[in-house]
Amino acid sequence: MKSNTNSKWWALGALTLAVLAVGLDATILSVAIPTLATALNAKESDLQWFSSGYLLTLAAAMLPAGLLGDRFGRKKVMLMALLLFGCGSIASAYSQTPGEFIAARTILGVAGAGIVVMAVSTMTVLFTEEERPKAVAIWGIANFLSMPIGPILGGWLLTHYWWGWVFLINAPVALIGLLATLMIIPESRAPVLPSFDVLGVLFSTGGLVSLTYGLIEAGHSGWTDPSAVIPMIAGVIVLAGFFFWERWLGGRPHGQPLVDLTLFRSTSFTWGVLLAAVLVLSMVGVMFTLPQYFQGVQGINAMGSGVRLIPLVVGLTVGAGLTTRLLKVIGAKFGAAIGFAILAAGMFLGSTTNTGSGDNFLILWTAIAGIGLGITMATTVSAALIEISAENSGVASAVMQALQKTGGPLGAAIMGSVLSAAYQNQLQLNGLPPSVAAVARSSLFGGLAVAQKLHSSTLLGSVHIAFINGMDASLVVAAGIAGAGVILALLFLPHRTQLKQISAQEGQPSQMENILL
Repeated sequence: MKSNTNSKWWALGALTLAVLAVGLDATILSVAIPTLATALNAKESDLQWFSSGYLLTLAAAMLPAGLLGDRFGRKKVMLMALLLFGCGSIASAYSQTPGEFIAARTILGVAGAGIVVMAVSTMTVLFTEEERPKAVAIWGIANFLSMPIGPILGGWLLTHYWWGWVFLINAPVALIGLLATLMIIPESRAPVLPSFDVLGVLFSTGGLVSLTYGLIEAGHSGWTDPSAVIPMIAGVIVLAGFFFWERWLGGRPHGQPLVDLTLFRSTSFTWGVLLAAVLVLSMVGVMFTLPQYFQGVQGINAMGSGVRLIPLVVGLTVGAGLTTRLLKVIGAKFGAAIGFAILAAGMFLGSTTNTGSGDNFLILWTAIAGIGLGITMATTVSAALIEISAENSGVASAVMQALQKTGGPLGAAIMGSVLSAAYQNQLQLNGLPPSVAAVARSSLFGGLAVAQKLHSSTLLGSVHIAFINGMDASLVVAAGIAGAGVILALLFLPHRTQLKQISAQEGQPSQMENILL
């Protein structure tokens, strides 16, 4: 028994490494973009699709990946995803043209969706209710570690080696995940094989692609630009059609929809998933603004900005480590509320940043925010998974991941809009020609470029002050979202008596009550 216990934790370690590789693939790219632009002779539109193609396929492939795991076996899908991820990484490294690189990134997005969804569903299969909070905490730490490690590792590799190594490092990680999956992880699938809901797959994929694309465009072009508005509206309409189709199909005597909407009868699952998505929205407030602040205001390179995110990750690790005890003592309702409250406090403290703020202040507020992130992530995901049977874990984890992956572009678009509006309102451009002023207003780095070209210390100071004001405004919004998370957790995550009733009705083991309450 002890050997089996050790084996599953080793398996989680290997899968966590694979999840880390998926996260690294996104964060490393931000550092590699300038090098790729030269190496592949890429246009600005190509550079946008280097990132967008990955995000779109990552979000769109979540639900189909969950269905395939439940139908054909989660171990098989994980093996295929890891193999595809390794091949996509090699293809990225040896791409000769922008088209080849975008195709390789698309493959990586599909593979990444399979890895992430199957990793979460595997936690449901491998670990008991008592063990899942700890497993979720480990998984959550891996997700966040990619944020500072990506720029640090990417910057070091690009400084000393050929750019292709930025992507080739994923290949051995995929191999380790393959071996661990083959040797340790048991096969599992739904007891009644779900049919392949073709319309459901088309609706969900098309809707998520359209909505995510619109949100990405909103971050670049603004919320009123037709290139953002039309895809967002189309995505919402298609996803609404998906919901009604799934509801109709699920009501038929032998209907087998892509998503079993009875999952949402569980208050714990529904609000665990929604609160995890709220967390992503708030989290983007930190991750969207800080790298720009480090590089544009403090003048630190990408590798150095990654190092300065370490206090956030340390705080996250501490918060995640506290989660198991918190869940046993006060439950997910109050655990999630406390996590959101700590996160909001860290964000509000960060929103008082000014031109005189030093490193100690930065370390303080990012560490506080990290603790809140760690507690909230582990409690909300544990709440979502607690009532999900191993048989339904594939699609259930896919639903959760799809919402989170869509929340990232949404959060970036919201925070980007707030930051941009505050930056432009504060910026002083007296006497500049309209064309030059437009460049300075476009972004922090546009303002820096104009100030450097004109050798104007006055404009440089105005750009720094304007950006910090914009960053402070976006952090206030992020704190407000976290504050909403506190209220939602207290209102909607189940009470002790509700969970007892659910357990009695569904025949769940009594240990469930000890996790959430």
